[in-house]
Amino acid sequence: MSFQSAKSRIIKCVKLMILGLLLILLVLFLVATVRTFTLEVNAGLQLAQWEKTANISGDISKQQREELLSHFKEAIRIPTVSFSTTHQNTSALQEFNQLLERVFPAIFSSSLVKHELVQNYSHLFTVSGSDPQLMPYMLLAHIDVVPANEAEGWEVPPFSAQELNGFIYGRGTIDNKQSVMGILQGLEYLLERGYVPRRGFYIGLGHDEEVNGNAGAVNIVKVLKSRGVKLQFVLDEGLAVLDGIISGLDGPAALIGVSEKGQATVKLSVSMKPGHSSMPTRQSSIGVLAGAVTRLEENRMPRLFGYGPERSTFEHLAHEFGLPLKFIMSNLWLFTPLLSRVMERSPDMNAFVRTTTAVTMFNSGVKYNVLPSYAEAFVNLRIHTAQTLQEVLDLIEYTISDDRVKVELVNGFDPLPVSSYDEESFGFQIIKRTVLNMFPQVNVAPGICVGNTDSRHYTELTKDIYRFAPTWFKPGDPQRFHGINERISRQNYEDLVLFYFQLIQNCDVRNIPPSHTSEHEL
Repeated sequence: MSFQSAKSRIIKCVKLMILGLLLILLVLFLVATVRTFTLEVNAGLQLAQWEKTANISGDISKQQREELLSHFKEAIRIPTVSFSTTHQNTSALQEFNQLLERVFPAIFSSSLVKHELVQNYSHLFTVSGSDPQLMPYMLLAHIDVVPANEAEGWEVPPFSAQELNGFIYGRGTIDNKQSVMGILQGLEYLLERGYVPRRGFYIGLGHDEEVNGNAGAVNIVKVLKSRGVKLQFVLDEGLAVLDGIISGLDGPAALIGVSEKGQATVKLSVSMKPGHSSMPTRQSSIGVLAGAVTRLEENRMPRLFGYGPERSTFEHLAHEFGLPLKFIMSNLWLFTPLLSRVMERSPDMNAFVRTTTAVTMFNSGVKYNVLPSYAEAFVNLRIHTAQTLQEVLDLIEYTISDDRVKVELVNGFDPLPVSSYDEESFGFQIIKRTVLNMFPQVNVAPGICVGNTDSRHYTELTKDIYRFAPTWFKPGDPQRFHGINERISRQNYEDLVLFYFQLIQNCDVRNIPPSHTSEHEL
């Protein structure tokens, strides 16, 4: 074979390869384009006609509006602070008990409602339904709050419940007394208007959620388990309505948490012989530990975006993004690696991409001229739903790779199971329907809680746990959560009361209707 002939054949093969590659790219582009607009069409499909249930009007008079806001402010003024598992403001918790009995007389006097105190300060309400064949559900919230110090920069005292420009300020306004009071206020209005639920339900109000819920939620669950209770679904705090928070998204989005990240606190320690600073060893205990910490921070946990339900969040919202983001979000099967690399640049978005690693404490040394014999650091990790606690611990050991560093698990747990969120999911669709009743302009999607809630203790009672309250967050508001100037607007709290008022009625359907979505959907 001549050189010219061989060259011609090579050129021909290269051309065929380029043509094949172009055809593959064209097919991928066509599939992605079809998928982009198919998802947009399907996003507009509505569920079939819902079964009719009692429809008690949620109209609130001017006097009732002032009363419900007054009651809410009273709740905020009571400093139900959890400082630690062994230090809580129990006198405030007792005062809160008395407040509930005073401002919700219909609940505490109704023959339909059984009230029990659990561990002195948590509350369990059992609301009887007229059809015992229907599996009950449960609404959760928590009474306790994290500490707050006016000197940190609050515009008003953190337990004053003062109003500024239509907002009520105070610790607990968005975590989580808005749900405590909103759930009970909604039920109070229903009972006042003669409502008898078809589907029974429970309300659980924990008093120590901020310090892990081991006294409140854990013991409420024990009571329910002892009675053989099984739940259709559980709804707790967690995610919210995000308006202007998700970059590139047109309009607000209500994210319903279908899982929570796991958590681990790991202690790293180094022990060495002490000595005088004038004759230092090559590496001190602090140096060895600092090296281990540096390796953990520089070698982050693997990117796992797309391996958990966080992918569904963006797919559900894809049709509300503008181009080119709409194209990308509708085709995460193709663009997940690219998107995850972009997301990890932001601390907020990085939490959805991987297990996060945060060094939160570093302790060593007793005197400036003494080489310390001991150094320790604590690392807090929030575990992605596609990983386990043990896998994370193994990765920590592998990353540090230093026998001088002792790695100990202080406490931790795996990510929570992922609850159903398809079109046949009773709890998810009931919550979604109620959100759309209240806020027709909102897009609803599943989401992941990066923090933890009392609901994690309820996994033995139900397979479906959701984390959502219709608290409205605009840019800057997420930082108020456990931060300074925590607040909620008057209107948002009123809407929140009506949300639970409507949700309880919506739960009275026996079944959700079948969807009209095509079974041939891409």
